[in-house]
Amino acid sequence: MLVGYARVSTSDQDTAMQLDALRSAGVRRVFQDKSSGVGARPQLQRAIDSLARGETLVVWKLDRIARSLPDLLALIGRVKDRGALIKSLTEPIDTSNPIGEFTLQVLGAVAQLERSMIRERVMAGQAAARARGKTWGPSRTLSVEREAALVRYFLAGGVTYRETAEEFGVGLGVAKYAIYRVLRPDAPYLVRKRRGR
Repeated sequence: MLVGYARVSTSDQDTAMQLDALRSAGVRRVFQDKSSGVGARPQLQRAIDSLARGETLVVWKLDRIARSLPDLLALIGRVKDRGALIKSLTEPIDTSNPIGEFTLQVLGAVAQLERSMIRERVMAGQAAARARGKTWGPSRTLSVEREAALVRYFLAGGVTYRETAEEFGVGLGVAKYAIYRVLRPDAPYLVRKRRGR
């Protein structure tokens, strides 16, 4: 018997394409998750737990079931322990023979390498952007001088975030953000202290 598994990364995405491919392959029982690759995948666990000896876990693509090569190898081990097989519809994967199992491991390693290289490129791009002066996050609403004055006013004591914001004619979020940014290491202690007043 064929047991299908489909996953999309967010609740906005749709598993319809994967489900169509699984049904076309003769899969009648399908488990689906809508979560990122790093999130919990409870339906995948249920799919594996439901496998009986001789059954096959069918996926549209390998990256739907494993985050990394170690994750893939652990998953293969669990499926094998149940006496079951794994088959991918879009890759030459079928663990019913040694070549298919080898191919599965090689493709898992390639997918992990690709994710690592993408991560490195993103980090290099961010470092280069930082070197050019690029910043992320909200743009500064207050000048450095006004921000310093706002923080001094708040630290003088006896005022709330809201009163500080009103005094400087800014929104509550702007005032809090300015205070957190200036105080960073001491912010948690000082914020708790202010709230107690």
